[in-house]
Amino acid sequence: MVCGGFACSKNALCALNVVYMLVGFLLIGVAAWAKGLGLVSSIHIIGGVIAVGVFLLLIAVAGLVGAVNHHQVLLFFYMIILGLVFIFQFGISCSCLAINLSKQTDVINASWWVMSNKTRDELERSFDCCGLFNLTTLDQQDYAFCTAVCKSRSPTCQMCGEKFLKHSDEALKILGGVGLFFSFTEILGVWLAMRFRNQKDPRANPSAFL
Repeated sequence: MVCGGFACSKNALCALNVVYMLVGFLLIGVAAWAKGLGLVSSIHIIGGVIAVGVFLLLIAVAGLVGAVNHHQVLLFFYMIILGLVFIFQFGISCSCLAINLSKQTDVINASWWVMSNKTRDELERSFDCCGLFNLTTLDQQDYAFCTAVCKSRSPTCQMCGEKFLKHSDEALKILGGVGLFFSFTEILGVWLAMRFRNQKDPRANPSAFL
């Protein structure tokens, strides 16, 4: 059996979708773990991560069933959806790698003031900081009501904006790099599905149209 044969394409496509399923379960598990430990209380963040995990699971199951049964319709829709996911993910990954500190500052500043007071308090306690950038009266008021531990140790605390910028820059590079790498596995999945879909099962009737 050569590697370009029917069985090899089938096994490779199955293995790739098993990896996608594991990643989907991992996303759901991490979201549940973070919620259980109280690391993240926002239902929107938890729900978003779980939704991505479930979506990835559904794609993986469709690809796995299509590969096992050599199902033409499932493989076709699997190729289309995975191709669209690749385009979306590739664009987001490139944006994560391209965003500079100035843009990150604008995003952090805009996001900070749309958060609830409870979420801001949790972030201040988690990062042990107070306020954002101390640029406006609102920042100064937020600093005054801060309940972080650092305020009991020292009259001045590090601003949260400075810590957020450091962590966000690292996180964006990691997310962009991982997302870019993972997006190329999706192209591999599209190519394998297309190749496998056009191959004939040697165990089937040679005169059958596949």
